[in-house]
Amino acid sequence: MSLIMKLQQLQGEALIQLQQLYHSLQFPMEIRYYCAQWIEAQQWNSIDVENPISEPAAGQLLQELLDQISQKAEELTGDEMFPIRLKLSETAREFHTRYSIRPMNFVRLIRHVLESEERLVSQSGGVGDGDEMTVPDSHKEIKAWFDQLNWLTQDTAKDLTNLQEKQEMINVQYQEMTKIQGRITMIQQMQNYQNKQQELVNLTQKKGEYESALQLEAQEVLQKRMELAQKHQQTFDLLGQVQHKVLEDELIRWKRQQQLAGIGGPPEGNLDTLQSWCEELAEIIWQNRQQIKRVELLRQQLPISMHGHDLLPELDTKITTLLSTLVTSTFIIEKQPPQVLKKETRFSASVRLLVGGKLNVHMTPPQVKATIISESQAKILLKNENANMNETSGDILNNCGVMEYHKDSGVLNVTFRNMSLKRIRRADRRGSEFVTEEKFTLLFQSQFKVSSGELVFHVRTLSLPVVVVSHGNQECNALATILWDNAFSEAGRIPFAVPDKVVWPLMAKGLNSKFMAANGRNLSNDNLVYLAAKVFSSQNVTTDDFTSVQITWSNFNRDPMINRTFTFWRWFHGVMELTRKHFRGPWNDGSIMGFVSRQQALELLMTKPVGTFLLRFSDSEIGGVTIAWVGENERGERQVLNLQPYTGDDFNIRSLADRVKDLGQLVYLYPDIPKHVAFHSYYSSTEPPQAPKASEGGYVPASIKATIPAIPDGGPHINVTDQPFSPPSTNTEDMGQGASDVMREVASVDGTMDEVDISQMLEDYEEGPGLNLDSYLNSIPMTTTNSALNT
Repeated sequence: MSLIMKLQQLQGEALIQLQQLYHSLQFPMEIRYYCAQWIEAQQWNSIDVENPISEPAAGQLLQELLDQISQKAEELTGDEMFPIRLKLSETAREFHTRYSIRPMNFVRLIRHVLESEERLVSQSGGVGDGDEMTVPDSHKEIKAWFDQLNWLTQDTAKDLTNLQEKQEMINVQYQEMTKIQGRITMIQQMQNYQNKQQELVNLTQKKGEYESALQLEAQEVLQKRMELAQKHQQTFDLLGQVQHKVLEDELIRWKRQQQLAGIGGPPEGNLDTLQSWCEELAEIIWQNRQQIKRVELLRQQLPISMHGHDLLPELDTKITTLLSTLVTSTFIIEKQPPQVLKKETRFSASVRLLVGGKLNVHMTPPQVKATIISESQAKILLKNENANMNETSGDILNNCGVMEYHKDSGVLNVTFRNMSLKRIRRADRRGSEFVTEEKFTLLFQSQFKVSSGELVFHVRTLSLPVVVVSHGNQECNALATILWDNAFSEAGRIPFAVPDKVVWPLMAKGLNSKFMAANGRNLSNDNLVYLAAKVFSSQNVTTDDFTSVQITWSNFNRDPMINRTFTFWRWFHGVMELTRKHFRGPWNDGSIMGFVSRQQALELLMTKPVGTFLLRFSDSEIGGVTIAWVGENERGERQVLNLQPYTGDDFNIRSLADRVKDLGQLVYLYPDIPKHVAFHSYYSSTEPPQAPKASEGGYVPASIKATIPAIPDGGPHINVTDQPFSPPSTNTEDMGQGASDVMREVASVDGTMDEVDISQMLEDYEEGPGLNLDSYLNSIPMTTTNSALNT
């Protein structure tokens, strides 16, 4: 069920809130209704509203909505639709005037509308048969608590009003008694006052009645004050409970999701729900604080000695502490800086105050400053919040900004768009620690006043740990440090402590998130078992169940793998980047098996017909992929051969799909998929070859084509004359060019042959120095041929 249909089923208070939402944002309900399908189909969250680069995309969305409005206005015919047509046309003009210069505000508006609508539907318990929106139990609990807090606050407000009225009555009675006392004093001073004694008796009696009444009233006021204090204590206890739930559970959970999103986890989601809770907390806390101030004023106006424990000072301290905790905890980093930070490279970050709108902080926008500090400096800061943090570990350009209030969304934030780390001061490294294992953090701090300067807040927040690099070749190791920290750190840790080892399932989850974020498709259980066997190959692990096996940091990215010069992470990162840059599509299609050993490939292919092939990541190269296929030698012996690994440099020359297309020996992708079915959509050209034509300069264009050369020196040859045997197929399209076509070389203009070897590095052989025929066949190199025909 679409969101607009769910909105149409809202009733009562939720429907009133929806109407108020549209009215406050000046967003006509007619636009939302008639353009609902288009609005809900757009990827609004894909627009980075803090990045000027996204402004053209935002402008395009605005123009598309204006076109939608015009189209809908034309479709609405009939006299009864005349007012609607006028409304739509008027809104289109207003939107163009309001947002054409600042289209980012338009995107913010629509996002805020949609998020608010979803929250209203969620809070109403979901609507629609069989399609109810799932509301977490914790959200329902928080909503119920807020309902109770609002009721308690309203109840104490009524009690406070009654108390004030009671005191005012006492003041009136006291004034009357004062007048009687004045009358008594005056009569006593008069010498010849007739009926003086009788008058004094009457006045004294009346005064006594007032005094008795006042004493009773005073006791009643005192009792009401004590009861009100007890109610406030109950309210503040519940406030503390709800605030702890919001800040220590929900906000911390959002921050953890933000941390996991940095290594490929699901997005942390928007902050609108959290902001709505924090704003409601701020409003309730502020109302109760004002009530406490009123109680203090009433006490000053009518001092009455209290017997026993006075709760008011404690309540005043507690409500101020709650407000301070709320403000300081909701100063958060909305968009984290890059966790691998390269010196003298521009980067951005965004900081947000979730309660800024409610406390009117934006009336005097505060300035925020960003500095970089070391891990040890961060520890000192957390131990002592009053520590002087003028000492930094580097210099950042463009590190100051003023918070801006966005009225459409109610967001108070500041975005640093052009920060740059100019200089870094590193600490003495401990033991064998490398530069890429040293962690820093960005400290954002600000100061602002509320309540006419009565309260001054110093707020600060730390970014996720960052690793500073100077060269691009350090980035891979820096990413390993960040992956380990983000995946395995615990909430409330001392900066930036992480375990030295974790069980394999946690590591597998982190690797899967990272790979899936880069390439789309997740890693299968077989892929993860392969990775586990690879990383634990030096530990003589004999089981296939790696559930309880622990991987250490040294296993991950410090010690080289057995018989290799590189670590497990560098190998994994290499194949991840190779996939992302050069064959992400085929990987998502399932055409790349990838994580399979040479022995496994042999076992899979030996039962398949000649020409069957698969693609696997090279064990011996960082960022390499090889093709294993079933071939025959001249004696008709079936063998599984492995091409020398391709790397990114090779694919920069000619893509993987085109190379597969070139090689006639490759017919069926394992298990039995015609290669053109698997790779056809990724060919650079599907047009038939054309005869070469000379250009204006008289040159004939050349093209590059992959080939597999014959074995030299009279050794056994693969039969490249006949079409390899393949299973029958009903598809009459290209089933492979045939080896003879692959080997055909086309003369260039001067009649010479030009054959270029593009593979320079061979697979490492397990047989040692001696090279036998099988190993030679299993490592046949690839060449590309400059051809005058694009074949």
